[in-house]
Amino acid sequence: MSDEEHHLESKADAGASKTYPQQAGTIRKNDYLVIKERSFKAVEVSTSKTGKHSHAKCHFVAIDIFNSKKLEDIVSPSHNCDVPHVNRTDYQLIDISEDGLVSLLTKNGNTKDDLRLPTDDNLLTQICDGFADGKDLVVTVMTAMGEEQICALKDIGPKN
Repeated sequence: MSDEEHHLESKADAGASKTYPQQAGTIRKNDYLVIKERSFKAVEVSTSKTGKHSHAKCHFVAIDIFNSKKLEDIVSPSHNCDVPHVNRTDYQLIDISEDGLVSLLTKNGNTKDDLRLPTDDNLLTQICDGFADGKDLVVTVMTAMGEEQICALKDIGPKN
């Protein structure tokens, strides 16, 4: 092995991958999985038994965690599926710009200014109304496979 190859390997760390493999037969309802390069949450999982001429199959009905589109996939239970690393982080909402960008306060005191308001109408209304009323709001941002989106809201009371 050359020094150059070894140097590249040493740069990788445990969190370097956006996904990890998991055997399809072990994925259950409410688990995450990757279908067509997108992050999904399984809402229905069923496994068929082996037939006379076929192998067992896992049937997944899943919803995209960012745009709520439903998709189905069928995989052999012994094959690996990619599972996304999904993280949730809370940030305090500082400001909402006219073009729909939000300014968030991170735990270390910096600002995060690269997120848009959510597309979910109910959550969007709650955020805009709470912000207009001068409430202290904490938003939860879900991150998976390089995508991130506001997915939840907590009202921590009126601003002092």
